[in-house]
Amino acid sequence: MQSDHSSVTNVSVTEKSSHQGPRPWLRRLGIFGMDQLQAPLLAALATELPLLLIGPHGTAKSLLLTRMAQALQLRFRHYNASLIHFDDLIGFPMPASDGGLQYLQTPATIWDAQAVFLDEISRCRPEMQNKLFPIIHERKVQGIDLKDLQFRWAAMNPPQTEDEALGYRGSEVLDRALADRFAFILAMPAWEQFSREDRLAVIQSGAAGNLSASANRSDASVISCDWLKSLIGQTRDAIEVLRVDQSEKWASYIETLTALLANAKIALSPRRAAMLYEAVIAVLAASVATDAAMNAGDAAWLALRSCLPQHAEGVLVPEVKLLAAHREAMRSIKLGPHDPLRAIVSAGTPLKRLRLAVSAAGQLPKAEFSRVIADALAQMKPGEHEAAVVYLFESGAVGRLHAAVATQAGDLYQELASAQPFSITIHASSGRYAAWGRVKDLLARLDPEKPQSHLQANAMASLFKRKQLASIADADAAFAAYAAADGLLRTLSWTLQH
Repeated sequence: MQSDHSSVTNVSVTEKSSHQGPRPWLRRLGIFGMDQLQAPLLAALATELPLLLIGPHGTAKSLLLTRMAQALQLRFRHYNASLIHFDDLIGFPMPASDGGLQYLQTPATIWDAQAVFLDEISRCRPEMQNKLFPIIHERKVQGIDLKDLQFRWAAMNPPQTEDEALGYRGSEVLDRALADRFAFILAMPAWEQFSREDRLAVIQSGAAGNLSASANRSDASVISCDWLKSLIGQTRDAIEVLRVDQSEKWASYIETLTALLANAKIALSPRRAAMLYEAVIAVLAASVATDAAMNAGDAAWLALRSCLPQHAEGVLVPEVKLLAAHREAMRSIKLGPHDPLRAIVSAGTPLKRLRLAVSAAGQLPKAEFSRVIADALAQMKPGEHEAAVVYLFESGAVGRLHAAVATQAGDLYQELASAQPFSITIHASSGRYAAWGRVKDLLARLDPEKPQSHLQANAMASLFKRKQLASIADADAAFAAYAAADGLLRTLSWTLQH
């Protein structure tokens, strides 16, 4: 039963939290210790987008999904993807009277299912994984629509990575294309994250040993939960309102976020960008429906952490980089459409951000300009960083920086503007000895008649002294990076002057 649309016409998501505590709907299903998953799970139910749970054995992945299916009174199919054969899904093919094929259906076949749970999907044979792909992506099997199918769920243990301690042997990373079809990818909370109250509740729940018994129990609090259907309806209503009221805001957030994540080497596909937008709107709506009073930034952060396909691909995403991108993207949605900072934040590389900041001249406040420059310099690679510092001084842009940032840049520029003598003892068999030989070879290529050649030479010497050139490859990369950055920035400087 869905709620009256008028009940959410005044949906608002606060920028400031006044947390009142969400309605504990998972607890009403006998699921404890997972309150942090309530909003993304409700969002997945409301949107009917594919959901993947990742967690160690015994973290109630199967129990959670089974309880949700029961509460919604769904025709539910639970398959072990590591053991299943395709005939188990579709039934045995038989010739039909019209010359085609029909499938001999059983209570286990997928045709009339409303919810499908593909357990152990990371242990699935590659050929079977390919056959499951259209079920997850299109709600189709053998090219035939699964007209009743609403929910596509899967679960897996953490995949084995280079660090074997972090994954399960036999749990393979998901194919990148398959992982990208799951809109919500949730990590199950670890036992040590549970409160003592929740630990005791789990211990006394009686659901540990026999999932089928607990899953099929006739407890009225689990079976036929009209309150959960109503909660899903309220969330869907809130989604529609938020699409109208805040669509542009969150689309802008996603656009900036994906650019910032790309800068941090966290690549997301265009499909994932669209999924993230849907997820942010849905998690915000779920927050409203459950009275969680979650602020907008926290809801977007929760949606982001709940939607990264890298978790299923065995790729570790640095939390610091993710949080930095999220915070910058949240700042950007408050900017006007013609604010130069919007273009700066979305620029593809640190060097481009620095260029745009300098070209914006006096349009940025001193504090904002200093922050952008400091962040860009911190993310630049060796060689590029040195060329950027030279540009800041030669263009006069350093005069607009706060003292702390200007002083740090000035210390480096002093090393670059005049040769700094240094003496280092290096063993002839070390990588640094080979790197120094390479540095000398590279410097011999420079034209001594050009002033910028002396700056590049001093930059290479400074990098070597600061132990940033440990190999021949490091020396080559830094030399090329300086030349490329210097050429780009000098072109910009000439353009601005003319």
